Amino acid sequence: MVTVEDRKAKLDELRAKMRTSTKANRQSLIKESARAKVTARDMARIERQKKLAETLRTQAEAEERGEDVERSKNWEWTIEENEKWEKKLARKARRADYEFHDDVHAAHRRYKKDLDFIKPDMEAYNKQKDQALGLAAGTLLGSGSSTPSGSSSSALTVFDPSGAQMVPTVEQRMAVDAFYRDANTLLYADNKPSEEAIDRLISKLNRDVDKKAKFSRKRHNEDEGDITYINERNRVFNKKIARYYDKYTAEIRASFERGTAL
Repeated sequence: MVTVEDRKAKLDELRAKMRTSTKANRQSLIKESARAKVTARDMARIERQKKLAETLRTQAEAEERGEDVERSKNWEWTIEENEKWEKKLARKARRADYEFHDDVHAAHRRYKKDLDFIKPDMEAYNKQKDQALGLAAGTLLGSGSSTPSGSSSSALTVFDPSGAQMVPTVEQRMAVDAFYRDANTLLYADNKPSEEAIDRLISKLNRDVDKKAKFSRKRHNEDEGDITYINERNRVFNKKIARYYDKYTAEIRASFERGTAL
């Protein structure tokens, strides 16, 4: 038979479990609320701090071992990655001039930027080259090789097992003329772009239109009235001073402008 004391003990045990559960839920809610308050900027700052701490730790360990940190870090890069990085830096240095000189310079810069969006279709190119060189379909695509445009005639020179040179057929010559075109080629307007290429062009034009619509040249200090500074640093300093002291000197400046100051 269950006594009153047993029931009371059971009730106290259930109440203790309930208090523990409530406390744990509250702590979890507080942690979740604090985590939600961390913005993306705070996360980026924390990530930068972690990377800095990792870098400092790596440098300290390398110094203890007597190693060169930069030399050890450079061993992680391959020759191809290093060449790609150097080309990127060189291109960035060439495009570092952002000032407007003339229309020709601006058009050249725009042309260079548009080239970055060009992604050649190597599969279609290799198929056309297979046809031009008289090879089986998929030969160049499967091997991953490419033949320079200057070697088209030599690539079309076929040799039979007896060692005699064979002259390319008329179809091969026509295919080569259509593929490797020069100033003497009479073929034109026979290229039909694919649907993917048309979609890329339309998306590029739409992106340019949106960018142009959102572009607004930043005009410094158009609404500030009189020029009271000699350079950008002096302008910022004057702006800081005005933010704190204009409310005290407004009457004095007005009197100077009216010519009634003592």
